Amino acid sequence: MAGRFGGASAAAAPDLVLSIDQGTSATKAVLVDASGAIVGKSAIPLAQHFPRPGWAEQDAFEIWTSVQTSVADCLSGIDPALVVAVGLSTQRESTLLWDRATGEPLGPVLGWQDTRGAGWCDRLRAAGHADEIRRISGLPLDAMFSAAKAASLLDEHDPDRTRSARGELCLGTVDAWLLWQLGAGHVTEIGNASRTQLLNIDTGRWDPWLLELFGVPAEALPTVVPSVGRIADAQGLSPLPPGTPVTGVLGDSHAALFAHAGWRPGRVKVTYGTGSSIMGITAGQGASNGVARTIGWQVHEPAYAVEGNIRSTGATLVWLSRMFGLAPADVAAQAAADSDGVFVVPAFTGLGAPWWDNQAQALISGLSEATQAPHLFRAGLESIAFQIEDVVASCEAGGAPIDVILADGGPSANPDLMQLQADTSGRRVDTSQVSELSALGAAHMAGLGVGLWTQADLDLLERPRRTYLPVLDDDWRAQRTTAWHNAVHASRTVGKGLAP
Repeated sequence: MAGRFGGASAAAAPDLVLSIDQGTSATKAVLVDASGAIVGKSAIPLAQHFPRPGWAEQDAFEIWTSVQTSVADCLSGIDPALVVAVGLSTQRESTLLWDRATGEPLGPVLGWQDTRGAGWCDRLRAAGHADEIRRISGLPLDAMFSAAKAASLLDEHDPDRTRSARGELCLGTVDAWLLWQLGAGHVTEIGNASRTQLLNIDTGRWDPWLLELFGVPAEALPTVVPSVGRIADAQGLSPLPPGTPVTGVLGDSHAALFAHAGWRPGRVKVTYGTGSSIMGITAGQGASNGVARTIGWQVHEPAYAVEGNIRSTGATLVWLSRMFGLAPADVAAQAAADSDGVFVVPAFTGLGAPWWDNQAQALISGLSEATQAPHLFRAGLESIAFQIEDVVASCEAGGAPIDVILADGGPSANPDLMQLQADTSGRRVDTSQVSELSALGAAHMAGLGVGLWTQADLDLLERPRRTYLPVLDDDWRAQRTTAWHNAVHASRTVGKGLAP
């Protein structure tokens, strides 16, 4: 069905796609018309709880209720019969356990930041399994991923694995929980499954060796399905008519990449937020040093991607704002034009990609009597750009050259940060002018699944962007990057009790 994005046919088409973006801090619902324009939206905030250091929890039914409420709000005043498909974008790695017979959760959702499974990772690392786990799953052994969370949940609620081995308990990520509520049964989308550390990324199936290693019975896991197709006939989403097809499901970072047309070569997507996700489609299945292999999506065959996750980017500005009693936006606004040799390495919970060093410690280096708060603020901004470029360079090292950074997320609206990113990376930075990018990507996939659009239509879609080009020279870039890496080295050596 070509040409739906232009001309009279698009204007006359009444079809709408409803997209649900279920994130950590909020659930959003977005309506997209046949021209690709967002014509309605709503957002419902969500609570997150931190009962102990390293624990991050959410209520599973609160998540489901937020989905229902956001959909009802978004469709207020709209004929729900116009909705031809539903798309779903979800937070990844977050994991929960529920009773198959009653649908009742056993405990909270363990958020992606939750590290209570670190003991499992430490034991497996000490046993020498880390390299093989990474080879099979594509992911570095880390408590961020779902496998260690699943093991921890089973340790608490089914320590001998009797009930889960009988299939009485269901383990799943947030997409699986929502699809269960929508009537799909126990299924999960392949891109989300690839973030669990239980999937063999080459076969697209749960890996028996990984399941045994983490103590997760296969009977407790969902069936893996592609990203597109009739995945569910939606129920419980009033005022949508029961049976409205759910035809597209993606992890949130994957959905943002899809909305960016991230299948085009030479591009990598960077989502700026509390932390940051850097992801790009790769022609092969290989991984670069320091970044993970993952599956971006599956329309026909799986589209493989490389990804790196940074634990603290926007969170660094929030930390500085608390230290100085300012709003995070004021920290960015008051930053000096130069850090005067100060570096902030925000390893508050260790360092993520490309270092994956849980023992690294946060530090500030280069202080002098002349240092003032604006220098620290600038160093905080620079830490974001440096960390992003470290991961982009690692992605590039294992594949084709990367010319363009596709930026989204709240901090990407800061022009000073985006220009700093272009100068630090030596690459063009294109910032999306659409804030609901993950929801839009899920809508694109769902529309593809119901035949509303073709891949060629999506490729031609206009994507409003603001472009930043590097203006500083290579010598400046090389000197600053070397100094930054020296600060990272100090963070990692001090964390191990060594002299920097």
